[in-house]
Amino acid sequence: MSQLPSCPQCNSTYTYEDGFFLICPECGHEWQQEQSNNDDNVIKDVNGNVLVDGDTVIIIKDLKVKGSSTSLKKGTKVKNIRLVEGDHDINCKIDGFGAMELKSEFVKKA
Repeated sequence: MSQLPSCPQCNSTYTYEDGFFLICPECGHEWQQEQSNNDDNVIKDVNGNVLVDGDTVIIIKDLKVKGSSTSLKKGTKVKNIRLVEGDHDINCKIDGFGAMELKSEFVKKA
């Protein structure tokens, strides 16, 4: 079991988890748990916004597509993304290109 942080308000060590929140039973203070422990699993866009399945993103620069003479243009909107593990961490379908894998460093949340 991981060690939970002390309460930032009264420094009590008796904090407990309730969903995404940490709660102090002594003073009643509630706060959101930091994502630092799970930072490896969190996928963020170029601006640092957390991405989730089903989000819509916008491509921030022209991207060459292997095996195609055309490229994905800056500003292309990609709907209903799926997050996966790996170097290319976004799976999606792009009109005119079909199924595609993108890196999160080349997109921003719409």
